[in-house]
Amino acid sequence: MDIEGFVRGRLTKGEDEEELKSILAERIREFKDISEEHSLLMAESVIDEVKTTLELNNTEDEFLKDIITVPKANVGMGKMGVGSRGAGDFFVHRKIAQIVKSTNTQSVVDPNAQDDGGVVKVPAPGDDVYITTAVDGIHSRLSEYPFLGGFHVTRATLRDVCVMGADPVAILSDLHLADDGDIGKLFDYTAGICAVSELIDVPLVAGSTLRVGGDMVLGDRLVSCVGSVGVSQHPPTARKGATVGDIILMTEGAGGGTITTTALYNGYFDVVWDTMNISFVKASKALFDADLVKDVHAMTDVTNGGLRGDAHEICETTGVGLEFYHDKIKTTVAPNVLNMLEDLDIDPLGVSTDSLMLVVPPEIADDVVKTVSDVGVYITEIGKVDDEGSPRLIKEDGSVDTLVPLFREAAYTKIKKLVGDTTPEDFEIMKEKVQKAADDSIRKKERVIDYILNNN
Repeated sequence: MDIEGFVRGRLTKGEDEEELKSILAERIREFKDISEEHSLLMAESVIDEVKTTLELNNTEDEFLKDIITVPKANVGMGKMGVGSRGAGDFFVHRKIAQIVKSTNTQSVVDPNAQDDGGVVKVPAPGDDVYITTAVDGIHSRLSEYPFLGGFHVTRATLRDVCVMGADPVAILSDLHLADDGDIGKLFDYTAGICAVSELIDVPLVAGSTLRVGGDMVLGDRLVSCVGSVGVSQHPPTARKGATVGDIILMTEGAGGGTITTTALYNGYFDVVWDTMNISFVKASKALFDADLVKDVHAMTDVTNGGLRGDAHEICETTGVGLEFYHDKIKTTVAPNVLNMLEDLDIDPLGVSTDSLMLVVPPEIADDVVKTVSDVGVYITEIGKVDDEGSPRLIKEDGSVDTLVPLFREAAYTKIKKLVGDTTPEDFEIMKEKVQKAADDSIRKKERVIDYILNNN
């Protein structure tokens, strides 16, 4: 429970402070075994602190007021589908990329490419070195299962490095546990990270551990992320490298955090074991060792909204078309996972299966298949790149469907099914509001930079 946000909202609406203090003290005692007197003192302190910050609204320092005022879109994260890997989420990520682009800093791959990893080139004696970084957050529904959360988020960030054609060399961890969380969660989460670290011989080298919201958030929610760093001596295999005439290959995927969550919250507990593997990194490592990565045009992990989302993003970024064969794609979903998804009426093309998708020139396709197969990872051809400009699915009966990302990824828990994945009627209006908030943020950034340059 965010007690600061609770108080701020109630005070803004003009609620009586004494009544608010009593309500908040009762809420605090739901989480903490303290006396009524102590809980009232805590409530009074929170109310006093929030009241003090609200006085900023009356400051005569207009520039400070400008900085602390959020350029609101008046559109909530959930309503826009942020984090749900669909059309709304993709739109917001493009606005984040717009803010990054406004800095005019240079990189080889930045958020504008809509890849999960970014790349910078560092001059070095001999060949230049390309450094790839990526970061992923723990799946929100794995807060109660820290080991699984740590394990799968580590694999996720390593995948993002691998698909840029880089060899992972380091792992970073950032861990936030709410005030009432048991310390054991820290260790369990870290052990999950280190299981992957040890399996692939990439060290966990640094990190940070803090409380969620400090004293202002009660409960035991775990919010965290893992980052990774990779290096290579050749340009990245970003999505933008897909070329007409290329062959599309894909490895078998058993999913990660999303599939684990689906299994846990729908009672398919045995499927959790299918997800506990390092097949993706094994396949990528085999391609590095065989010196094939430099000839691959594009690599991606099937995560963001499933194949629907990734295919859409590739076509949006490159302008090419993608033709997929449905019968072949189904063979790349681990059998137990596919059975679970079909039982639960979840679209396998709309969820993260964590397969490795490779876009390669025809002349190296056989070598790639052999190299990956030799390390025990199933891989097959699932389609080709053409000039149609859109992603299309050739079904078993010969009919053709255009792959369009849903507003949210395929619903894989009961609560997600209730929320739904249909596009809101006011989506275009929402996008306009989000666009304005992004533009306002850029303008604020520029005002602050001008102030610092002129006063220092």
